[in-house]
Amino acid sequence: MEWQITDAQNLALIDREIGDYKFSPAQYEIVRRVIYATGDFEYKSLIRFSDRALPAGAAALAARSTIIVDVPMVQVGITSHIQKTFANPVYCSVEGHNWSTKELSTSASGEIETLARRYPEAIFAISQGQAALTALLELIEAEEIRPALVIGTPAGFIDVDVAKQRLNDSNVPHIRIDGRKGSAVVATAIINGLVELAWQAYGHDDDEN
Repeated sequence: MEWQITDAQNLALIDREIGDYKFSPAQYEIVRRVIYATGDFEYKSLIRFSDRALPAGAAALAARSTIIVDVPMVQVGITSHIQKTFANPVYCSVEGHNWSTKELSTSASGEIETLARRYPEAIFAISQGQAALTALLELIEAEEIRPALVIGTPAGFIDVDVAKQRLNDSNVPHIRIDGRKGSAVVATAIINGLVELAWQAYGHDDDEN
């Protein structure tokens, strides 16, 4: 991503105000992007990285693994970065219609299952649909699929913490937002940050070939 002057100024402000943290440099790059995208410093205490989440995700991007997202907003938000780097195929579980919340949840969860069975080792970003995350977890727990990485950021009040805890217990590389917060904006920031990190690690090799 090519940062503008205002971007750099805002990121510098985040660096000054964020306080103490225990993230690795790569993890911190993801965290600051999420804070920048949302304007919410609370994400510093909510974002969680499983063991090897970033290396696994970066390697999958470099291998041009399929990316599956649950809503068009995430697909649109990451497409430019993907096209300029690894050109991974990106599929969305719902089309860009004017879905109601209930229709969106039902459609996304059903199509996530179909896409997951078709691409069992994909990168999955579940940003809004708790039902979609639950459907994905059921396939993981049944050992029908083994995703390269799961990004789980749905917001919610009823049982969303249960779904996120199941993701934590899944032993699948993942990045999640604990608690009630989360959104497609958060998922988009995480993916774009991961793409940037992966391109720094792997992109130059492609340029030389």
